[in-house]
Amino acid sequence: MNPPGHPAENVPLEGRYDGLPGGSTVIQYTTVNMTPEPPKDHIIWSLCCFLYSNPCCLGLAALIFSIKARDRKVAGDLEGARHYGSTALCLNIWATVLVSISVLITIITTIVLIVQLFSYSSYPYNSRG
Repeated sequence: MNPPGHPAENVPLEGRYDGLPGGSTVIQYTTVNMTPEPPKDHIIWSLCCFLYSNPCCLGLAALIFSIKARDRKVAGDLEGARHYGSTALCLNIWATVLVSISVLITIITTIVLIVQLFSYSSYPYNSRG
């Protein structure tokens, strides 16, 4: 049941708890070694922000930090990769929010202009003569 890199150890159970009715009970402890999840580099999101929405060069900066995070992850520096990955995530969020707001403002402005254009064209011409 043990992974190849972790040999089993025989450890005697120690520590008794005498507070239960019916006698003493052995307390057993289990330790689980879990490997931490590797940090995310958000490279796909950075690429999309760079190619499709690059306000104020935030997409380019996010792509650079994503590549740095991937390089740190390959080199084994998980803390550095986590730092660069979180910076890339922040930049991607800002780029996405700015582009979303810009698109929303453009759509609203276009709709308002079209409605005003049609409302002005529906008025009859006043001819003074």
